[in-house]
Amino acid sequence: MELVAFDLDGTLLNRHQRLSDYTLETLDRLKAAGVFYTVATGRTHFAAMPCIQGHDFPNWQIFKNGVEWWDPAQSQYRHRNLLSQGHIFELLGSFEENQITPFVFCLDEDGSHRVYHSPVIGDVNNYLANELGNNKNMSLHTLDELPQHAKITNISAMGRPEIIDNIIQDSKKHQHLTAYSGGGIYNQDAFWLDIHHSNVCKGSALTELKAEVGAERLIVFGDGDNDLSMFNVADEAFATDNAMPHVKEAANQIIGHHDEDGVARYLRKRYDL
Repeated sequence: MELVAFDLDGTLLNRHQRLSDYTLETLDRLKAAGVFYTVATGRTHFAAMPCIQGHDFPNWQIFKNGVEWWDPAQSQYRHRNLLSQGHIFELLGSFEENQITPFVFCLDEDGSHRVYHSPVIGDVNNYLANELGNNKNMSLHTLDELPQHAKITNISAMGRPEIIDNIIQDSKKHQHLTAYSGGGIYNQDAFWLDIHHSNVCKGSALTELKAEVGAERLIVFGDGDNDLSMFNVADEAFATDNAMPHVKEAANQIIGHHDEDGVARYLRKRYDL
């Protein structure tokens, strides 16, 4: 049995941040063929829901690079290696110095998310704040309201690449933190940043899931830095044509572009769908 895992942005999703009709039909065929597959994304569950609507991914789904798991059959979460306010206190100063708005994602008791942030700076972060605020499963709050014992899943932000890199370098001073960044998929001037606990990643989450379901092989598809950990543990790793050069070098094979149904077209050939 194979476990197949897809990254979303830049991999399974098109430039509209959606599953194309061709990809939706391919996933239905994959499901009918009895292949065990899932998503492994840096998005939260709630942020991913609008993107993957149209197909019910039937198995455990991996969000926030392995911090958050969601079982659609049982409607239940698992969470791995949450952060505390003490974990991120010093790093928040770096956001202020670099004039980037941090969005601190926290779990509420009912499974919804509370997102705490400092004053919103710039159009990109205004867009991000509006996107988060319009999600019925999230609520926005000021950073000074962050509870002392908050259950923090991650910090996200957006900004110019050189500024994002400053914060990444500062995060490396803290062994318990891991930072990923990327950009140019939907907005060439906007790079995203995601920071979470260093004890978890896509690779560790998929290794755990692989053992749990008894899969013999792990097949993965991705395009960015946060996909390299699953490339490292996979039996086969595929990078989309739009992937960063060093991600392509780490892959076993390069397939088609994410906005041209590259993953779906490969799946149809591999599994004769």
